[in-house]
Amino acid sequence: MSSSSSSRAFFFFFFFLINVSLLLTLSSAADPFVSYEFEVSYITASPLGVPQQVIAINNKFPGPTINVTTNNNVAVNVRNKLDESLLIHWSGIQQRRTSWQDGVLGTNCPIPAKWNWTYQFQVKDQIGSFFYFPSLHLQRAAGGFGGFIINNRPIIPIPFDTPHGDIVVFIGDWYTRNHTDLRKALDDGKDLGMPDGVLINGKGPYRYNDTLVPDGIDYETIEVHPGKTYRLRVHNVGVSTSLNFRIQSHNLLLAETEGSYTVQQNYTSLDIHVGQSYSFLLSTDQNASTDYYIVASARFVNESRWQRVTGVAILRYTNSKGKARGPLPPGPDDQFDKTYSMNQARSIRWNVSASGARPNPQGSFRYGSINVTDIYVLKNKPLEKINGKQRATLSGNSFVNPSTPIRLADQYKLKGVYKLDFPTKPLTGSPRTETSIINGTYRGFMEVILQNNDTKMHTYHMSGYAFFVVGMDFGDWSENSRGTYNKWDGIARTTAQVYPGAWTAILVSLDNVGVWNLRTENLDSWYLGQETYVRVVNPEVNNKTELPIPDNALFCGALSKLQKPQKVSSDAPSITGNKLKLLFTWLVVWAWIHIFQ
Repeated sequence: MSSSSSSRAFFFFFFFLINVSLLLTLSSAADPFVSYEFEVSYITASPLGVPQQVIAINNKFPGPTINVTTNNNVAVNVRNKLDESLLIHWSGIQQRRTSWQDGVLGTNCPIPAKWNWTYQFQVKDQIGSFFYFPSLHLQRAAGGFGGFIINNRPIIPIPFDTPHGDIVVFIGDWYTRNHTDLRKALDDGKDLGMPDGVLINGKGPYRYNDTLVPDGIDYETIEVHPGKTYRLRVHNVGVSTSLNFRIQSHNLLLAETEGSYTVQQNYTSLDIHVGQSYSFLLSTDQNASTDYYIVASARFVNESRWQRVTGVAILRYTNSKGKARGPLPPGPDDQFDKTYSMNQARSIRWNVSASGARPNPQGSFRYGSINVTDIYVLKNKPLEKINGKQRATLSGNSFVNPSTPIRLADQYKLKGVYKLDFPTKPLTGSPRTETSIINGTYRGFMEVILQNNDTKMHTYHMSGYAFFVVGMDFGDWSENSRGTYNKWDGIARTTAQVYPGAWTAILVSLDNVGVWNLRTENLDSWYLGQETYVRVVNPEVNNKTELPIPDNALFCGALSKLQKPQKVSSDAPSITGNKLKLLFTWLVVWAWIHIFQ
């Protein structure tokens, strides 16, 4: 090779390296991709001493915790080893610009038995404590749930010192009957009855009482070091029972709930309703003379019948001097008077001085000064017969899931799949069964009043959004009730409780395009139709406000003919980290060989 040719080759090679280095830099700066493999299957377990069928993920019950950071792209490949269809719902995860990955039946086709499907979404502009669970066929009553933690980016401060560790705790009522038997009972118009127990992290109660708790039950033990502070993330993943959570001789410093930092205040116990998540700062400041009880007990029930249902775990210091003993720490003494619990709920306030997922303060969103564009009063009632079947209603409508999901019907312009006629006020005539949904106004500001005329507690969840809980009180809501609203630091969360004979008011900014589920979290009422969807459409079609339909979309109902044969793939569509470095090395070698040889 001549000197001029060699110089020219060196110039081209140098230019090539600069471009590849630039590509490497740009690619490395992209939001990271985090991948998980979920194998969902049945296992046999005996959480209450009775062998039963349980839904496990990767052979674990509860399933693994997903741990990511704000802006991460998440891919979860779900292998359905069950004998029925499956959807995984990411409760509280506000998937910006896509309801295609939400995992509820009105939005997504289910994953057939023995198939696998990969969820892909970005946890954008979020932090906090959440969980996932199977949303179909009452499967959550059999397990299949796990934690979902979204951490702050390192540049965003958290409003407390970094804890020594994270502890995830699942509490929930539990039946020893299979979820298929529970489902059949509801189909036959029967009540589920009193649960058989309360589990803590998938395990039964510690034997604090030889009469109430049989021998041989495996219980949860949480080990901590003395003189430390832990972040305790507690989720009620049960069927329908509100639970009071407490730890003997310890205060619970509330720090965050479902993505919002709270004003920090101590509670000796806190009512956690179905579907809700809280994180506390737990200081291990006791003398460890013995282990300590962790208790989750049923609320608003006849305690004499429910004593056997209480969940009990153990908090053990590494220097503990003995086993826990004596009676359990008492819960609130207001079995039938719910005022204490409501006042406790009202005391939970937003920390408007703390940063969220972004540097700007959470409280900079002045929701109290925004004009409301849509008002919906949603009222529930006790179960009632419609066409000979026992159903649950919301404003007189019992929701019927369409065979073709709503969002898919919109994409392919199918007519007659649903109706945009959900009533703004409760229907006055006979109840109906319809696929009736709310027509939300894109970039509108919706006020929703949840009126509970049932005899039991309900919690309501809205996918795709965090809403502001601005008021709650007993009695019927009226226009004058707005005078009691908290218009400054009402907590922003995804699941709000509504007490029997009471109302809760929420405000939500409809800036996330998609079709989003609004439902009760009580599994029995949800299964029987107490839900609807909020359809939010940008009239200007573009990929900036909603991502396109995913390449691996499942098809069902009227679109079944579009379904392609199953393809098994668990690779995330991204080149990151070591793969990118390996690619760079191969490119350099290739360039050297082809330019200088």
